[in-house]
Amino acid sequence: MGLGGGGGLGGGGLVAARAGVRMRSRQQYRTMSRMQRRRSYMEDRAGVRQDFQAAGQQAEEAPPQQAAPGPAPTPDYTAELEKLAKLRDEGVISAEDFEAKKKQLLGI
Repeated sequence: MGLGGGGGLGGGGLVAARAGVRMRSRQQYRTMSRMQRRRSYMEDRAGVRQDFQAAGQQAEEAPPQQAAPGPAPTPDYTAELEKLAKLRDEGVISAEDFEAKKKQLLGI
């Protein structure tokens, strides 16, 4: 066997092969860590983040939940529709515009 012949795995020998495996595993770990941080950041911004615990960790006390708010106040469509009807009667908007806006307000 000559110099630099190596023992088979890429020509660098066992030590080089093991170093390569270590480097690849570190890179994979770093990539996965970055992906998890990015996912957590995006979920946090979207308001859908679900925190998780690794096996064996105890859950922290949940923050006290606020009392559920009462029913949302119903929007007052009548005032807006009256304004739109007045604009329609004055000729500022067309009847089609009035109908389109009315359907939008009423959610039809």
